Amino acid sequence: MIRFQNVSKTFKRARVLDGIDLDIGLGERIALIGSNGAGKTTLIRCLLGEYVHDGEVRIEGRDPRRNRTEVLGRIGFVPQLPPPLKMPVGRLIDFSAALCGTDPAHINAIAGCLGLDVAPIADRQFVRLSGGMKQKILIAIALGREAKVLVMDEPAANLDPEARKIFFELLADRQDQATMLISSHRLDEVSALVNRVVELDMGKVVLDDQVADDVSLSSVLACRVTVKRAEPALTKALTHWTFRDLGGGIEWEGEIPGPDRLRFVGMLSRYVALVDHVSLTER
Repeated sequence: MIRFQNVSKTFKRARVLDGIDLDIGLGERIALIGSNGAGKTTLIRCLLGEYVHDGEVRIEGRDPRRNRTEVLGRIGFVPQLPPPLKMPVGRLIDFSAALCGTDPAHINAIAGCLGLDVAPIADRQFVRLSGGMKQKILIAIALGREAKVLVMDEPAANLDPEARKIFFELLADRQDQATMLISSHRLDEVSALVNRVVELDMGKVVLDDQVADDVSLSSVLACRVTVKRAEPALTKALTHWTFRDLGGGIEWEGEIPGPDRLRFVGMLSRYVALVDHVSLTER
């Protein structure tokens, strides 16, 4: 599916990638991790055909620079920083759909699944949307392509809990038909999404390992939380996770996407002195 063979890239005298060899198969979900400056973004840009480099990059046997239009039509890309596009949202969706032969209505429908109604903002400039809205539009465009390769840079960072849940479900629908490369400088932010971890450091692969894949991307956990007393900060946090107050801010009930369970427990750990009981049951 994807092959990097002895890929190196030098900017002026700085060697940013140094002999990268990687083979990535269909259905693999790769966490590409490493500190800032490790080479993650450069590797992704080589994959997208943006850079001249030494060595070879192939996607289904095609060179992404020599066959850029054809290759990019098969890739769904979600950047970490949304581009400052002044294009109206509706025109952006139409343009993106035309590039890969997708019906714009399909992209609109995915945005709707994520909780964003495109119709009221169709004439608004993309650059004027909130961070969460931009992220939902970019995810909808990437998933709307029905691409064989999904390249995402911390894709769920600006999503609310309900949108994250839907996002995991959408990825679950694609996990057997697509290869996913998810870049982050922190493994804990993407660990729920992946089944393989590749770490870069100073332009080299320093770790390439399979990880446990025992949590379904579409699983849901029923959760109950009982606290010793009502606390405004904890109330705000649980409300953000769309939990329901069953009485006086003492007992709460809600649902947690399976891939988000560690993130949720991490949030609760900040209030460990207040929490009396927690139950998580997979539905």
